[in-house]
Amino acid sequence: MSLFNYNESNQRVVFGEGSFSKLPDELARLGCTRPLILTTPTKAFYVDDATKFLNGQIAGSFTQVTMHTPKEITEKALEHARVVDADCFVSIGGGSAVGLGKTLFVRTGLPHICIPTTYAGSEMTPIVGQTENRIKVTHVDRKAIPAVVIYDVNLTLTLPASISATSGLNAMAHAGMQYSNLFLLSD
Repeated sequence: MSLFNYNESNQRVVFGEGSFSKLPDELARLGCTRPLILTTPTKAFYVDDATKFLNGQIAGSFTQVTMHTPKEITEKALEHARVVDADCFVSIGGGSAVGLGKTLFVRTGLPHICIPTTYAGSEMTPIVGQTENRIKVTHVDRKAIPAVVIYDVNLTLTLPASISATSGLNAMAHAGMQYSNLFLLSD
């Protein structure tokens, strides 16, 4: 698949095989030089790839991302971002990494670049969720949509069939939500 870009509203979407390597260009376009890379412990190897693409120029990484964006994880990530003086967030992974990136973006206003490794689609929705005391609360916030989404097919090739199927179904659910949001968010 050849590379192409899609721009809608305030979001830019970069598609194509090998597009992960376009991360430096997208950071430069946003004026960011100190990204904090967000991922789960099982996807931490992507931090090395991002660091390589960025010639070592990252503020740091946060690899404690977990499902459902627990409030205590959000607070740890916020503190880490302050300590390393991050000027943006790059989430790499599935819905958990995307969710934390969206929450941090809403909380700080720092740009968020999302690099999904599944087909879930939450990177395209204005839905933000966080879990506290085992209760997940979600809300709609247009500011939650990442500034840039980089879709690199190479990052999905090793997904087990069961994850491909579930995240594909999740993507269809998100598409349905987006359709309904057209009516909920239009004034």
